[in-house]
Amino acid sequence: MSRERRRSRQQRIFILLLMLSAMVLLFVLRIGWLQLMPSAPVTARSSDWKEESVAQRERTLVLDTGRGDFYDRSGRPLTGETYEALAVFPLQMKSRTDNPKEIGELAKALGMQSSTLTQWLEKLTEPAFWQREGEGLPHRLSAKQLAAIDALHINGVRVLPYHNRYPSAFSVMHAVGYISQHPELLRVDYSKRLKEHTMSLSDRTGGAGLERSLDPLLQGTGPTAVSYFTDGTDKPMHGLNLRLVSPNNPYYPIKVMTTMDLSLQNQLENYVDHIGLKEGAVVVLDTANGDIITMISRPQLAISSIDATGLDAANHAIRAATPGSIFKIVTEAAVLESRVSGEGEQFYCNGNYGRYGLHCWKDGGHGHVTLQDAFAGSCNVVFAELAERLSARQFLVTADQLGIARQIGWSSKGPFAPLGRPLRQFQEEEAGNVFAHPPGARDGGQLAQTGIGQRDVKLSPLQAANLIVTLLHEGRVQETRLVSEIRYGNGQLLAKLPNQSSPSQYGRIHARTARTLLRSMEAVVNYGTGKGIRNGIWAVAGKSGTAQIRRGDRERLNQWFVGYGPAERPRYAVAVLAENRTPGTSNQATVIFRGVMDILAKQPQQKQKR
Repeated sequence: MSRERRRSRQQRIFILLLMLSAMVLLFVLRIGWLQLMPSAPVTARSSDWKEESVAQRERTLVLDTGRGDFYDRSGRPLTGETYEALAVFPLQMKSRTDNPKEIGELAKALGMQSSTLTQWLEKLTEPAFWQREGEGLPHRLSAKQLAAIDALHINGVRVLPYHNRYPSAFSVMHAVGYISQHPELLRVDYSKRLKEHTMSLSDRTGGAGLERSLDPLLQGTGPTAVSYFTDGTDKPMHGLNLRLVSPNNPYYPIKVMTTMDLSLQNQLENYVDHIGLKEGAVVVLDTANGDIITMISRPQLAISSIDATGLDAANHAIRAATPGSIFKIVTEAAVLESRVSGEGEQFYCNGNYGRYGLHCWKDGGHGHVTLQDAFAGSCNVVFAELAERLSARQFLVTADQLGIARQIGWSSKGPFAPLGRPLRQFQEEEAGNVFAHPPGARDGGQLAQTGIGQRDVKLSPLQAANLIVTLLHEGRVQETRLVSEIRYGNGQLLAKLPNQSSPSQYGRIHARTARTLLRSMEAVVNYGTGKGIRNGIWAVAGKSGTAQIRRGDRERLNQWFVGYGPAERPRYAVAVLAENRTPGTSNQATVIFRGVMDILAKQPQQKQKR
């Protein structure tokens, strides 16, 4: 090999060695940089490898989800209570205490076997609150238990405040609703946030009632949680102990102030359950403004088993049902407004209408009666005759004027500022109807059956109670309100939801028509179908009704009573519906109405905030 070729080869080897040396030097410098210099943040939540290392050994337990709560008209909480509960973080048993006797003392304080408690502690993989078997919620510790546990010093065992949204002693109300995992509703209500990945289909949100209507506001800004730190062997990290983390925002969670009276709600719930109302509703409105004071729906709603047999998530107070004879209030209003009859006309009922298969409920009929007598006695023959004098349009116009066959719950007039969209307090409210389809040619049978509240007629107990308020206000229709205002967590007003009317596009009925109907309702109790409830603390007035319905292949009854009291100076309007009753049974709704009025009569008169 020539000298030139050897020299060229040596030069190439030298250059290659220089390159390899440079690469090794760069690698060493990079390792030194990573070891000695601070790293750039990887995410908004992690700052450096030290924090990441600690986070790997962090055990977190949520104390409060941060969701807003509901309050009654006097400021008493309808949802949410905070109490002391036992929180336990997963540790090796040998790391919990140097004195095994303390585990026995803890078991004794909790009222359980030491072996049972030890087994539970050993199986624990995530932080948890201790629960009694069958309770389904963190156990509320008694003063005696708190004193006993306070004397112990067991690692990973702490007494912490737990915020329970639905207290065990609290009967969850359909009107307030519930929260649940409901992917279908999430897709409807939060499609944008799902696309932005700020929410997931497994999130718990409002599933019904006010929980759903106000869900975006109720969600708050995040939970309050406590963290407990351990080392790689699941031993407590001394010096860190517990760390409380909560949103630094005094405005949340919000407080939703309702018009309900919690004490009265509980009294009436107990009463209707004692009477045995299995299916139906009771609605009590303030006659001054249509505010909802109590709203009861049966079957009962159980949050833990919404779909369980015998339970019903539907709010029967805002669900439309066949009304029967209480619809004669609308029929008489249409008759008076259209002047197809008057208080002076005489009618004769022999018990049979003669066509359409209609007959009077009273054997032999009512004989010679006036319009008021026919209303008081709930005469089907007279009201079928009067209905045939009306047109379908006259029925529809009068119903609309009275707030029937349309939603009557409070709704914002345009976007509701805190939400940025329109707000309807009762999203599940059914409007009901007078006719299922717009009538074509005149059909006497259809009109006659409509006039007595059968055929296609449907209305809700909320509409029925508000109908009474409308008559007491001489035809002015109010929107029923359940939420009066929304406040920030610090008490500052966020939004006021004022009382508002709901005028019909057809105007109002005449004041004299409203007064005539009120006199007719007084006659019902004085000598008509409601005379059985004359005796009570208050004199009352109203209208009973029984509607024939079918459930599958069985004939059943809807039993109603709507009215007001006291008769001389009305304070409350009440609607009672007992659904799915066996034919031949007495009107349970009438009995409940009297009982509800007697309970209301014992309530101290309060000045309602406007």
